[in-house]
This record gives sequence, structure tokens and C-alpha cells, in this order.
Amino acid sequence: MNEALKQLLDLLDLEQIELDIFRGRSPEDRLQRVFGGQVAGQALVAAARTVPDDRRVHSLHAYFIRPGDPSVPIVYTVDRIRDGRSFTTRRVVALQHGKAIFTMSASFHVPEPGISHQGATMPAVPLPESLPTWNERMRSIFGDDTDPWWSGPRPFDARYVTPMTWEARRDPALRQPETNVWLRAEGELPDDPLLHIVLMAYASDFTLVDTILLAHGLAWGESRMMGASLDHAMWFHREFRADEWLLYAQESPISGQARGLARGQVFTASGELAVSVVQEAMIRVLD
Repeated sequence: MNEALKQLLDLLDLEQIELDIFRGRSPEDRLQRVFGGQVAGQALVAAARTVPDDRRVHSLHAYFIRPGDPSVPIVYTVDRIRDGRSFTTRRVVALQHGKAIFTMSASFHVPEPGISHQGATMPAVPLPESLPTWNERMRSIFGDDTDPWWSGPRPFDARYVTPMTWEARRDPALRQPETNVWLRAEGELPDDPLLHIVLMAYASDFTLVDTILLAHGLAWGESRMMGASLDHAMWFHREFRADEWLLYAQESPISGQARGLARGQVFTASGELAVSVVQEAMIRVLD
């Protein structure tokens, strides 16, 4: 397990400060704002701490309300909305400076048998081992000018099948509203189904907005562009491991009125659909 993944697992281990109230912190890299996947992962951990062990999270629906301040802790309050015989519902509010920065509703379900089918098909893509690593890809784009935050150790090994936004910014022929990327946590993880789901919630926010930007030749770091996640929804269909290769297939069906929509499907290496994701983001071009 690399150091970045160890630090992420530490960030996800929230401090309980009162019944149904938890405190989380941010990494010390002092980004301009807290990464959305971090808040989503921590909020899901807070919700799960109030749910019986026999129930598994099957969906979450979240709104990003204000930018998170990475210099101060985040307080998570959990409302026990419902405890039914099969389903449990929780609402989480993340607070900083006395104001809500994020809200999430999460639903948990006692595993039970039922009808089963899969209509989704995993895209035919190269194996992850045949693709360059994130750092290799970044060096090929920026050379020695790569920002240290982008080129340092990361908790996930990400292997892009499709162009990255910085590549499409330079070459219009690469612009498309689709992204396929292989993901795998950088180390062996415990056999805790919740941990693997929380890590996928964290990683799911990395590239969805990129899929919208990719269609327009926009990329992070441009002074003329502002982007931020607005809302985020996930459905967890079957158990999976975040320390094994997962294909994150994403597409953006539409953008307009300073917003863009992106959808994602997470497949196991054997082609089983494990997670579905939808996100809307604000995209402002400052011409």
C-alpha cells in the first residue's frame, strides 16, 4: 500500500464527537477547496456508522452546496430518517464555518435474493497493464513542467484508455464526450465491503467532469474556465473490490446553460456492472 492510499484511509476514519456527529479533516496539500470525492466518502462513512452491520449501502444522492475549506475540519451530522425491516435511510449534512457545504441521503438494504439481469455491456478496451500509468501519461504531456500535485503519489492507479483533457485541448481531433479509465487502489485492502464502496465514491468524482470538458477542449488549470460538481448520485449493484481493476466507462450526453451532465458505469474486469453514477457540474467559460 502506497503512502497516498494510507493517508486517504486515515482521512476516512472519522472522529466521533457526539452521538451521530463526526469530524473529518482534509489532507495537508492545501488545495483551494476540498475535493468533492473526499466529502462524499467521509459523509458515507458517517452515515454507515449509524446503521446496523447487516445492511449494505445501495444508493446515495448528494448535493455540493459550497466550496469546502481545506484548512479547517468538516463536521458531519447524521439524521436517522428511517429504520425499516429491510431498508435504512440516513441524511448527512457536512458543516464548516456554521454553514452546510454538502448534503447526502444514503439508503442501506439487507441483502436478499431477487430477480437478476444485466443489460449493460462493458466496452471493449485494452487491458490496463498495456496502458501507461498516470505519471507516465502526465510526463508525456507536460514533460518536466508537470505540477507536483499532479505528478506525486496517488491513492488510485488510473490508466486512461481515452484522451485526457490536456491532450484534447491541444488536438481538436481528440475531443469526444466519452472517457474510459481503469482504476485500482494502490495497495491491498481489508475485506470490508463498505470500505471498497467508500473508496469508489471517492474515486468516482475524479473524471466525470473531465468527460464534459473533453468534448469542448477544456482542461483544469485554465484561467478562462471554472468548473465544480453540483450533485452526485450512485447506485451499488453488487459487491466489488477497489483493489482490483475496475473499468470506469463515462459519457456526457448533454451540456448547456453553464451546466453539463455526465454518466458513468463501473465494471469489474470480468464485465459485471458494479456501480452506476450520474453527476451534474457547473462549467463556466470566462471569455
